[in-house]
Amino acid sequence: MKRLIATGLAAAGLVFAAASEAQAQLGMFSAEQRIELTRDWHGDRFPDGRPKVPESLLARLKTVDAEEAWEVLRQAGFPNQFEGGWKVIHPGERLVGRVVTAVFMPLRPDVNAVIEAHGRQEGRIGAQNSWVIDTLQPLDVLVVDLFGKIQDGTFAGDNLGTAIFTKSHTGLIVDGAVRDVTGMSQISGFQVYVRGFDPSALRNVMLMGINVPIRIGHVTVMPGDVAVSDPEGITFIPPQLAERVADSAELTHLIDEWGHLMLRQGKYTPGQIDGQWTPQMIDEFNRWAEARGSKLRLPRP
Repeated sequence: MKRLIATGLAAAGLVFAAASEAQAQLGMFSAEQRIELTRDWHGDRFPDGRPKVPESLLARLKTVDAEEAWEVLRQAGFPNQFEGGWKVIHPGERLVGRVVTAVFMPLRPDVNAVIEAHGRQEGRIGAQNSWVIDTLQPLDVLVVDLFGKIQDGTFAGDNLGTAIFTKSHTGLIVDGAVRDVTGMSQISGFQVYVRGFDPSALRNVMLMGINVPIRIGHVTVMPGDVAVSDPEGITFIPPQLAERVADSAELTHLIDEWGHLMLRQGKYTPGQIDGQWTPQMIDEFNRWAEARGSKLRLPRP
């Protein structure tokens, strides 16, 4: 009940925003509203205001695991950015990309008629689940709130899956289901995270928002977040924290690598490596990291 109330309030706000702005589309924020809600991001943006985390930073996040990201996000005051419990097509690979959001709600005919009318006016083609796919850019990850619906909650099959991967080259996250799993499994590199699989088609739902705040399990997901998968689930990293997460994870990996090297060489004992490092050890590590080309350093106590 709380979920439906929260989603309903958000959707009502979206429709109101669309009605009050001459250029805004139904179920969408204006670029100005999107920028305001992500104002802690000071980098590049897409024309619609969605944060555009650099490709180089996305590449650095491919080795970050959930624990590494969680610690940084928790310390920054974001304790609810991880969601597990997924069924996965092509498990084992990492999914990293800039989030594009879509939110669906249970069908209500009078509201849906308005959505369809606006869609025709905006030149949208096909069913509502294809509308958001048409907006995808390379390195986007489409994240869909389908309120956990499985039967008749299949956002995509292999045809739409092919379209998603062709446009984004990444994957799909659905708090709901997909169909045609055999066909989707044949799309090499397409990583899909869902709650379930079902042979039914998508029906009795309506699209209430594109690139708006959505809820995925315990997480409030914003357009422009960075979705990062690992074997435990998906972490949704706010764009303004992406570099901090990448730096912290990289430093952790360097510390582990140097510690293993010192243990193999017999220079330090396990107790020394696992304990509080001396200033001498920190200096040695920093010189080694610099020689490796890293700009990251451990501070001296």
